[in-house]
Amino acid sequence: MHPFTYTRVSDTREAVNAGQRGGRYIAGGTTLVDLMRETVERPETLVDIDALPLREVTVTEHGGLRIGALVRMAEAAAHPKVRIAYQVISQALELSASAQLRNMATIGGNLMQRTRCAYFRDVMAACNKREPGSGCAAQEGFNRTHAILGTSDACVATHPSDVAVAFAALEARLHLTGADGPRTVSLADFLLLPGTTPNSEQAIRQGELITAVEIPGHPRPLKSGYLKVRDRQSYEFALTSTAVALHIRDGVIREAKVAAGGVGTVPWKLPAVERHLIGERPSQRLWAEAAERAADGARPLRHNRFKVELLKRTVERQLRIVGGDQ
Repeated sequence: MHPFTYTRVSDTREAVNAGQRGGRYIAGGTTLVDLMRETVERPETLVDIDALPLREVTVTEHGGLRIGALVRMAEAAAHPKVRIAYQVISQALELSASAQLRNMATIGGNLMQRTRCAYFRDVMAACNKREPGSGCAAQEGFNRTHAILGTSDACVATHPSDVAVAFAALEARLHLTGADGPRTVSLADFLLLPGTTPNSEQAIRQGELITAVEIPGHPRPLKSGYLKVRDRQSYEFALTSTAVALHIRDGVIREAKVAAGGVGTVPWKLPAVERHLIGERPSQRLWAEAAERAADGARPLRHNRFKVELLKRTVERQLRIVGGDQ
């Protein structure tokens, strides 16, 4: 590990000022410290933001939720407001990591974590995300766990977050603050596709800080859930996952929110699936027809072609679990 300086801050303005000077924010440290050990990341200054007052979960004016960026993953999963209003968030968090990590990791840090691609974490391998212009070893390497959606010639690494998939399905917005003051950006615009610049992963400015995640209000009743398929039941990243939220009234689907994880370079919203569901009555046939649209635009690699069918089956299964047959 390379030498670095460490400082603690007690208010948001102090944190932003330190970030403006090049400091890297750290709270739970469950990702950044690992990357520093492996010399993938070499920050000169760490800014500990754990004392900032960003730990509240509140109901918004229109029935949504606002989750502070420093709320621990375990706290958010267990919070009554989260469990009652959006079961999909609680389930995604509980399937995300070991209990020890969930007790340390924060909501904001989870969204800022970097890919778990083995080539990114191997400093001897070519990786455009780690070293722009060096190439992408995963393209011709062992790419079973890599993305089939949102890929480019420069990068095929998946986004690792589970809860980001739930947030993407629910069309979450992020509240940020920086030198120019506060601003709000949709999660869809915050997490960037790799394109030709996979090293640019988030639309965040120098010194800017995530302060909260806001889930907009959705019509009630709302049934939701998260399904994760992985190689083992203990702590493991998704081969594919599906977040579903359905508003069903009078036996008809009035609103559908669906997103997938483990298959995209960012959490992947599935608008074609959503469009097929809205205005229809739940049925086994409907779930199967909608799921067929889940892998539209997929570009599988040599070792992960199985993900196309696995994604379809996972989406169909979760639609059946959440929506049933009415």
